[in-house]
Amino acid sequence: MTEATTRTIDVPGAVLTYDIRPGSDGDKTPLVMVAAPMAAAGFTTLAGHFTDRTVVTYDPRRSERSKLTTDADPTPETHADDIHRVIQVAVGPGPVDVLASSGGAVNMLAFVAAHPEVVRTLVAHEPPLVSALPDRETALAAVHDVRDTYERDGLGPGMAKFLGLIMHTGEVPADWTDRPAPDPAQFGLPTEDDGSREDPMLGHGHIVNTTGYEPDYAAIKAAPTRVVLAYGIESDGLITQRAAIAVAEALGVEPTRFPSDHGGFLGGEYGQTGDPDSFGARLREVLDG
Repeated sequence: MTEATTRTIDVPGAVLTYDIRPGSDGDKTPLVMVAAPMAAAGFTTLAGHFTDRTVVTYDPRRSERSKLTTDADPTPETHADDIHRVIQVAVGPGPVDVLASSGGAVNMLAFVAAHPEVVRTLVAHEPPLVSALPDRETALAAVHDVRDTYERDGLGPGMAKFLGLIMHTGEVPADWTDRPAPDPAQFGLPTEDDGSREDPMLGHGHIVNTTGYEPDYAAIKAAPTRVVLAYGIESDGLITQRAAIAVAEALGVEPTRFPSDHGGFLGGEYGQTGDPDSFGARLREVLDG
């Protein structure tokens, strides 16, 4: 696989680290891979399936190698501006194709609304847009409860509630926040609060700002970008799958099934393995289509 060149860029409030892997075919549209809060390292395996294209990955602000110069909590619009700046310095004005997963998919929907001429095809993989769900009121209450638990009790209790929520199948019941809290130990999480509140998923407004974001659907539909809402075949009934289908409906497009689950492109990164070979083949098929 082509070696990545690592660079940094100063943006308002942060110094971002990004990687460029040159492709063997200069005529191929560059491929940008983004997530949030997951950093560039999570795309190492998937990038290896696209050696013909130049591949750009980056660490979102508050993730891994990127550094903050402000304490302001980022929003999807903040991340969209960051990604735009990275693309400009990495490969120029575009067009590019983008595989965006999880919070990165939310950020890229904000990107397409703000920068409609840059992206040729956006594959938005399982955006956790609770705002799009029919049960948004109870689901958003559950998200706020996760955040409040983390701020009050620390990582173990907060992450246990988060995992319980994202593993739940179907609509979120009205009494969800009144149910007994899951035991962090059952997930292998710490039961003692170490006082830290720097988790990139649960801290600094990420989970609330991401799940509660309301895309500008009219602007996205008006953009020339081809937007593909994707979800894993093993994610049926989960919040991220339901959200992908709801966003697809709001945009008037058919959702697209991908192999594996929410982390289907992972090949051992962060201790998780999906089905990156099949995921990569499906992504190539969709982009070429």
